[in-house]
Amino acid sequence: MTALMRSLNTVPATLTALGRGGVHVRLWTMFALLCAASALYGAVMGSWEVSLGNRWFLMLFGAVKMPLLVISTTLICLPGFFVLNTIAGLREDFSLAMRAIFGAQAAFAAALLSLAPLTLFIYTCGVDRSDAVLANAAMFTLATVLAQGLLFRSYPPLREKSPAHHRLLWAWLILSAFVGIHMGWMMRPFIGSLESQPIFLRDETLTNAYVVVFRLIAAKLAIL
Repeated sequence: MTALMRSLNTVPATLTALGRGGVHVRLWTMFALLCAASALYGAVMGSWEVSLGNRWFLMLFGAVKMPLLVISTTLICLPGFFVLNTIAGLREDFSLAMRAIFGAQAAFAAALLSLAPLTLFIYTCGVDRSDAVLANAAMFTLATVLAQGLLFRSYPPLREKSPAHHRLLWAWLILSAFVGIHMGWMMRPFIGSLESQPIFLRDETLTNAYVVVFRLIAAKLAIL
């Protein structure tokens, strides 16, 4: 715990270094920032209608599940990304690519945390559950765009070694987005519903995250 707090004290310098490419940022510092920032946003995410009943459990669950979501998505995608790098003949550069990826994931968590006040403000406006879900989806999208922008800034040294790194970067973005969205859906509820008791994971048949999000957006457009 002492080591974690010491690492978190370097957050401002870490963010500055990540913005410049993150080459000299220690992996432990990136990991500490990722866990702390994503846990705090997870708690905020679960605070919708927190005053009703025992919904504060969702804040606790969110604080645990958000770091698990980001870390598990990264770990699931890394083996496939490693294979792609090996096939492309870029295995020797993989350690640098992995460091850039971890830096982007840490930046993603930090970006989410910076958007937490906006999420709380939206919650105080009396939004219903579907609006809360869409609001958080928008926050995740914005944080992802910011993080991937940082990842692109971290990749010039690798692209100078081989143009193939640029194609592999796009492969990582597509792979991590696809896995991350579905992992988030599998690990729900993060927001929960007023009709059900707070639980850590939903015990139900697996469904498709993309179909559900499309239906939510379509329903909102139909109302407008």
